[in-house]
Amino acid sequence: MNVHNALGPGLKEISYHKAMSLELDRAGLGFKEEKSVEIHVDGSSVGLLYLDHLVEATVVVEEKAFSHLLTQEEVAQVITYLAATRFPVGVLMNFGRQRLEYRRILPPRDFGEWQNRIRRYVWTPERQ
Repeated sequence: MNVHNALGPGLKEISYHKAMSLELDRAGLGFKEEKSVEIHVDGSSVGLLYLDHLVEATVVVEEKAFSHLLTQEEVAQVITYLAATRFPVGVLMNFGRQRLEYRRILPPRDFGEWQNRIRRYVWTPERQ
């Protein structure tokens, strides 16, 4: 909330991302920025996920700067990250609106379907 109060809406996501890092550091929390996670499906590497912030090696934080309300698509992104990483909780934040929008997200009860959705969020280097 301190980040949104200080910056307000209308900036690019990277500005909120950097401000979140400063705020997490000030709070004395351990975190990693742009934490890369290698994803395997059926024993083969399919690419990397990049978590905006991983806080205290437990909480996945995904930041957005949309002028629209968060949709199920953004929620699904965080659920997929939780299913792929097995971290216990996620926080989805949207700094792009007049009021900060945030949601606490828990992993799915059934992990079976995440592999079908993961490819849309994975970064894979182009093959020559």
